[in-house]
Amino acid sequence: MRVEIWSDINCPWCYIGKARFERALETFPHRADVEVVHRSFELDARAPHQARPVVPLLAAKYGMGLEQAEAAEQRIAETARAEGLAYVRAGRDAANSFDMHRMLHFAAEHGRQAALLDLLYRANFAEEGSAFAPGRLVELAVEAGLDGTEAARVLADRAAYADAVREDEATASAMGATGVPFFVFDRRLGVSGAQPAETFTAALEQAWDSRTVLPLIGGGGEDREGGEACGPEGCAVPQR
Repeated sequence: MRVEIWSDINCPWCYIGKARFERALETFPHRADVEVVHRSFELDARAPHQARPVVPLLAAKYGMGLEQAEAAEQRIAETARAEGLAYVRAGRDAANSFDMHRMLHFAAEHGRQAALLDLLYRANFAEEGSAFAPGRLVELAVEAGLDGTEAARVLADRAAYADAVREDEATASAMGATGVPFFVFDRRLGVSGAQPAETFTAALEQAWDSRTVLPLIGGGGEDREGGEACGPEGCAVPQR
């Protein structure tokens, strides 16, 4: 069975949702027969490549003050930590993620996609410093086991893997996805948002057993309790 996951490195709910899905997959009896493929989705394809602080971006997107935006980021951090994930709030930034998606496709060809994705999430959410700093993407590619010279060549060639990124995004759009994370099980069952691990367990079991077209759990990008997501207008913020 194949599980495809559309996500963006800028999306904290993708970071959290991945952890919840993996917890469900760990206990799935057929996990050895599950292929996980990560697909590209840009939350803001027009975002500048120069990194900008996250808190002012949150304030602008939600029309809130900086203190409110800081509190929202704190609540997301607490949710991440409850899942056992490190989350550094201070100084976190965001930028255009297209090059990261291109590099993930390059990594997939060499069997290192999962390793690179974990490193990108770590760099963006769990470490001081910027994941978007010049040279950082190539450093992470090397840490994931890729050849540094080849990674630099891919990064320098703006056309390299660009079509693969756009194809992923077109497929997500055709499926009705407007936000991420978005999980698709054997192109038969869709799960939208960072659902609880129990929901992913049920989806794995249902997709494994079923041979019919099944409905979408959660709307394509619509927020629902326990299924927070990020979309073009921003990321859902957990409420106390």
